[in-house]
Amino acid sequence: MSRPIRKLLIANRGEIAVRIAATAHSMGIETVAVFSDADANALHVRGADEAVHIGPAPSRESYLSIPAYLRAAELTGADAVHPGYGFLAENAEFCRAMTEAGLTFVGPTADVIERLGSKKEAKAIAAEAGVPTVPGYDGADQSDEAFAAAAETVGFPLLIKASAGGGGKGMHVVRAAADLAADLARARREARGAFGDATLLLERYVEGARHIEVQVLADDAGNVAHLFERECSIQRRHQKIIEEAPAVIDPSLRARLCDAGCAIARAVGYRNAGTVEFIVKGADFYFLEVNTRLQVEHRVTEAITGIDLVQQQLRIAQGEPLAWQQSDLSIDGAAIECRLYAEDPAAGYLPSTGRIQLYTPPDQAGLLIDSGVEAGSDVTVHYDPMLLKLVAHGDDRRIAIARLRRAVAHLGLLGVTTNRALIRRVLGHPTFATGGADTAFLPACHAELTPAPSHEELDCAALAAALWLARKRTQMNGESSAPSPRREFLLLEYGAELIRVEFDIALGQPTPCAVGRGMPDIRKTPAPPVAIRHESTGPDTLRLRTPDGRTVSYRVTATADRVHVGTLDADFTFKLAPRFDFAQARDVDGNAVAPMPGAVIRVCVEVGERVSEGAPLVVLEAMKMEHTVTAPATGTVTAVTVAVGDQAALGQTLVELDLSASPDD
Repeated sequence: MSRPIRKLLIANRGEIAVRIAATAHSMGIETVAVFSDADANALHVRGADEAVHIGPAPSRESYLSIPAYLRAAELTGADAVHPGYGFLAENAEFCRAMTEAGLTFVGPTADVIERLGSKKEAKAIAAEAGVPTVPGYDGADQSDEAFAAAAETVGFPLLIKASAGGGGKGMHVVRAAADLAADLARARREARGAFGDATLLLERYVEGARHIEVQVLADDAGNVAHLFERECSIQRRHQKIIEEAPAVIDPSLRARLCDAGCAIARAVGYRNAGTVEFIVKGADFYFLEVNTRLQVEHRVTEAITGIDLVQQQLRIAQGEPLAWQQSDLSIDGAAIECRLYAEDPAAGYLPSTGRIQLYTPPDQAGLLIDSGVEAGSDVTVHYDPMLLKLVAHGDDRRIAIARLRRAVAHLGLLGVTTNRALIRRVLGHPTFATGGADTAFLPACHAELTPAPSHEELDCAALAAALWLARKRTQMNGESSAPSPRREFLLLEYGAELIRVEFDIALGQPTPCAVGRGMPDIRKTPAPPVAIRHESTGPDTLRLRTPDGRTVSYRVTATADRVHVGTLDADFTFKLAPRFDFAQARDVDGNAVAPMPGAVIRVCVEVGERVSEGAPLVVLEAMKMEHTVTAPATGTVTAVTVAVGDQAALGQTLVELDLSASPDD
């Protein structure tokens, strides 16, 4: 039965809402976006034909509120709803409420969502369809005692899973019986909080396995087809970071996996798009779960098949049959996708929040970008930390990987910490290049993939920050004509490290002199790690010439107290030292000034004393470190303005020198 969609309510946010709207518009379907207080100015709101405010920032009061969506549909006259992924996409109650309100739900029926949403029932359906399942326990007795008894039979290591959920929530690997009770308690809390259902199950944890999934489509007439498989083994905390299609597997295994995916879909009378997930070890595979929605990684399937999955979802929801047979489909080349998250891999993937200060997407052939952010977008604690996806397609896997790696290098996104550098390293890792990575790859190679930056990398980035700030200051002060030469300092913090940059400004251009670490005498620190030559290539870019002749590009942006610097391979955030203004720490008429606030712990000279350039004058203590202020040039001390115990202010004159007196005077 035909049921044309006129106006589509998109029950989601971010990049998936932007992506759904684009396809709907291409089909002539009007769209309605929804937004919370935190998303009033978001990209997905501006990209829709209409938008409705649905509540406060916390998702439980907005994006998880079924009454809010019913009200939005009533206000706008929407006749269909697309749930995207996440939030309520696999919520049978939401599907039922939308359908009962007369809206077309773009997805399977509520009954199918309910059946497959229970991992226990889904596993039973798979077994009945002849699909191998992992040994485990999914009994009604949810006591610790029942789980402990089952664990002895299943064997360690085992996996605790939330029966009602996915996305890694409520999922824990248990390697010893002594850890079981604590992990069960933790999994119950997570499952109850995320899905409102604390029911758990146990499965044997298959070490060294790969995560491979099959994309299926099914229409109202019972036609079921697969669009081949995707490899999703690069994961952290059981959540995917990199996905690709097709997987590097034997064709016979591909055929068996795809047949199994279709068998499960037929067994439940599936309709619309769905994904059947498996764990694979060698030639063996086991059913994992069914995602009754569009997947984040659907774009790689689109790239190798040429089929727009969102368009197919909308067509099926309108009652249209599949427009092709299984035999019509083939694999064209290879595609690979990465998810850019606002998180810090080196700190255990802790989420990062803040405002995106700079966003410059790469522009190259064979690349697709799904983004829900732009410069000025706020990244909050309320929603998933995924910011965007990059998808590269090529004639073969090697080309697809190379294209994606280059795209990640040229992606500029500063203001929040991201996993961009980690993705670059994964894409260049030899194990990944051979297609041999399994789900343990990321944790096993964590130290290798998240190395601390070298001193040279940090010094170069700090130098770029200092030169960029100096240039900005010169522009703001209108110093287009040649100012009087002067020396300036910048003190930057990177974690627990302090980096000092000294440079001269003449003819309106900063020239680096030295880069030091910690608080030693700046005149005894090494020369800059790059040659003096530097140039601006735009308002947010800078190029530095290295001593060996290489030119390195830097993207730079700043807030009131931080400077963000990005290179092809890494991003750095420096904090300006508290109350330190680099414009104030300078030599004035030969006088020695305090380059920072600090306590005077030693005075090394007295009035009338003749000193040479670089001689110690005063020792300050700041940040639990000593700093020696030295003579900027040879001269005679005419005044000492501080004494031991004094608290020197930033820029305060400490010692006055007469530079005109000769040694014979």
